[in-house]
Amino acid sequence: MKKLLIANILFLILTISASGQNSNVRKGLTDEICEKLSLTAQQKSRELGVEISFAITDDAGVMRLFRRFGNALPLSVTLVPGKAYTSAVARTKTEDLAKAVSDGGDLYGINTADSRITVVTGGFPLIVDEKVIGAIGVGGGTKEQDRLIGEFVVLTFENLIKK
Repeated sequence: MKKLLIANILFLILTISASGQNSNVRKGLTDEICEKLSLTAQQKSRELGVEISFAITDDAGVMRLFRRFGNALPLSVTLVPGKAYTSAVARTKTEDLAKAVSDGGDLYGINTADSRITVVTGGFPLIVDEKVIGAIGVGGGTKEQDRLIGEFVVLTFENLIKK
């Protein structure tokens, strides 16, 4: 009887803990979608003639995927995960956050509180049902190229989760 009770308790604990894991996967940030978004970023960067790095994080800024395509700038290996992290935890585009943290902005100095915060164009939140479930980071081109690629990837994400 005691063994049966312990087994039932363990089963309940495992069931409850498993139900809390991978909430982003259930909401649309699956491995398959991450791969599709990565390929989309690569395709768009080729169209623009620029080699990039690309990252996806979950809603807490934890890395889900990172790719450095071709000879993307070595600096992008550091900046791009930071862009995705920043966009996830700040729940906004890094370009918009950059304006808020500038001298005189509402969030002036916040980027000094966390060394991972990166306020460079190229970070975009991924939103499902008005909730940020993750973010992407794009870098290697000009800010305009990074923005175009990022916006294209976000649009692709929105279309994928509607299916």
